[in-house]
Amino acid sequence: MRLGPALDKLVDALKHLPGIGPRSAQRIAFHLLQHDRDAAVRLGEALLAATRTIRHCDRCNTLTEQAVCETCSNPKRDGHMLCVVESPSDQLMIEQSLSFSGLYFVLLGRLSPLDGIGPREIQMERLLARAADGIVREVIVATSFTPEGDATAHYVGQLLKERDPQIKVTRLARGVPAGAELEYTDVNTIAQAMLDRRAA
Repeated sequence: MRLGPALDKLVDALKHLPGIGPRSAQRIAFHLLQHDRDAAVRLGEALLAATRTIRHCDRCNTLTEQAVCETCSNPKRDGHMLCVVESPSDQLMIEQSLSFSGLYFVLLGRLSPLDGIGPREIQMERLLARAADGIVREVIVATSFTPEGDATAHYVGQLLKERDPQIKVTRLARGVPAGAELEYTDVNTIAQAMLDRRAA
């Protein structure tokens, strides 16, 4: 059954969100339009404002409204340590764990050749240049413990060691469960994994 062009378009947009299938997308659309149109308007306005004002940090790739994010511009952060994560949400989880006071580099993905995601897509050249700034002494690879995350960690570690053997490359300890997405892991587990990190 077709719902009409506008409603079909809304359902199609919603089902592209992570964890939202066609039925959930329909339920959300019907709820917003039938019971809470004010919330639907606020959601639409907030999304539109966010897409117009939020960009990627010029130094680390995280989401920010400035050219350089608050973390990168904070002089109290330890520039000797660089934590490499897959996404801004992974960075947020590490920040909430209060276990890390260095800087970040956000890959915006992980290696997945079957999906066409290679070194260029995860900004490897920018990461290598960032790690070779003469200040970074340790790179902590904090990718997820999935096959793609492990492959990404191995690749990042190998390239960094080849580029500059003086840089210490470590990986989060296995306190984070195998197969786990970092953004869904509790902050205490992340904090312990950060403290127990090991050579990559």
